[in-house]
Amino acid sequence: MNDTSPAIATLQRQLLMQRSGTERLKMGCSMFDTARALMRAGLGDETGLDRSPTMRMRLFERTYGREFNPVAAARIVAHLLGTAASAPAWRVDVITS
Repeated sequence: MNDTSPAIATLQRQLLMQRSGTERLKMGCSMFDTARALMRAGLGDETGLDRSPTMRMRLFERTYGREFNPVAAARIVAHLLGTAASAPAWRVDVITS
């Protein structure tokens, strides 16, 4: 859905690009942190303190699960749950389609 007029979208982009790279990075990080907190709350971790392997796995699946092919995603999940084989989880293939 896009309910922003082209003129306003152009103005928003101009205003955003006037900020420094550092400011834009901070904005992006803040938005990611907010999204992560909302995801945690939606998964039942209202305090944001659950560091269990299950919560880490659920957050990975919610955040990145569709970015990896099924084999790579399964390897990462196994690593997060502590059930991974000897292959490092960081050696994964990102779907490029």
